[in-house]
Amino acid sequence: MDDARARFEIVYRETYGRITAYTVRRCASPQDAADVVAETFAIAWRRIGELPDGEEAALWLYGVARKVLANHRRGEFRRQARNVRLDTEMADLYGASPDSGVELRAIAQIFQSLSDDDRELLSLVAWEGLDRQEIAVVLGLSRNAVRVRLHRARRRFARALAEADVRFTSESRLIPAERQL
Repeated sequence: MDDARARFEIVYRETYGRITAYTVRRCASPQDAADVVAETFAIAWRRIGELPDGEEAALWLYGVARKVLANHRRGEFRRQARNVRLDTEMADLYGASPDSGVELRAIAQIFQSLSDDDRELLSLVAWEGLDRQEIAVVLGLSRNAVRVRLHRARRRFARALAEADVRFTSESRLIPAERQL
């Protein structure tokens, strides 16, 4: 039991911040995020034998957190409050570059209008900084399926931006060039 506890404590210390950030960006309130994080790590403790080693542990926890969030959402009112929060967060996230020429409100509305799956994929890249292989582990998909879905999500987002006449240059890209997959 001591080995399992020590292993859990190490994984907890190494991943708590990332898993918390992941859930905070997806919950309507800090209290909801705290509940999701607590449940995620409770599951990790109960299933310590299934917890992978190294960086795979964080990816496994992202997958667990994703499922806990899905269960949490089923019991919630719907996502109206979350969408309002997302608008604010998008403005805060990209508002630091006033010379970008990006129409933040339009971008937030367009991002909000995407399907849950498209928003999740784009968020895993932009907010969590995950690559295709890591996303595949989190979502339980093949790397190729992630590649195709991510390409399509980006294309739908770009098309929606173009239809709304939102223009941006390579200097004001929504996703930094070093994170492009």
